[in-house]
Amino acid sequence: MKKRILVVLLMACLAGSGLAQEKKKKALFVWGGWENHEPKQCVDIFAPWLREQGFDVEISNTLDSYLDAAKLRSLDLIVQAVTLADITPEQEKGLLDAVLGGVGIAGWHGGLADSFRSSVNYEYMIGGQWVAHPGGIIDYEVTIADPKDPITSGLTDFKMHSEQYYLQVDPINQVLATTRFSGRYDRWTKDVVMPVVWKKPFGKGRVFYTSLGHVAADFDVPEAREIVKRGMLWAARALKDDGPSEKKD
Repeated sequence: MKKRILVVLLMACLAGSGLAQEKKKKALFVWGGWENHEPKQCVDIFAPWLREQGFDVEISNTLDSYLDAAKLRSLDLIVQAVTLADITPEQEKGLLDAVLGGVGIAGWHGGLADSFRSSVNYEYMIGGQWVAHPGGIIDYEVTIADPKDPITSGLTDFKMHSEQYYLQVDPINQVLATTRFSGRYDRWTKDVVMPVVWKKPFGKGRVFYTSLGHVAADFDVPEAREIVKRGMLWAARALKDDGPSEKKD
């Protein structure tokens, strides 16, 4: 009986001192590549916010961050903003192994879906690859395709003035938002419905992507910013009411 009382008192003391608090989640932001996509400026929007949610956040501007396998395994989330870069086989293996093992990955626009054009294994993980944006910067509408998913719940259709991405996509993607092409710029694309937001599994990891976010100002659109925030949390298994998921190794 005395031992049981001592254990209870010890646990209470630990809780009061904060030592028994839940372990903080860890996120790594990796940015670089084509500067016109404003990777650092976009990271500067979301990294501070993720810190406010209680994450330990590290920011890196080198793909060599993917070489430290032990460190990657300790993460809950990788947020990548790297367009038109080259990735070595060793860097690619480190990234893919981390996500296969249960680390989430999230990103936007070309920073995730036009990162490494020579890496089909990477494209297989992400679930899509940019191929065109007819008309360049145009007005278009985003339609919420799954209003029940926690990433898009409560959001309504919204308008963007940016690049409307035409992508090659994986049929297993769970599509959460779409856009319809008018055919004004390339007539053969008329009425094509293209995914704008999706999530998917990769091994034990979670992949979140949105084609929004050509430049940092695109995230001045409240819905665009909110979708990325929720997508990061979902990929890190920190979004409430997102259902069961496989645990990390």
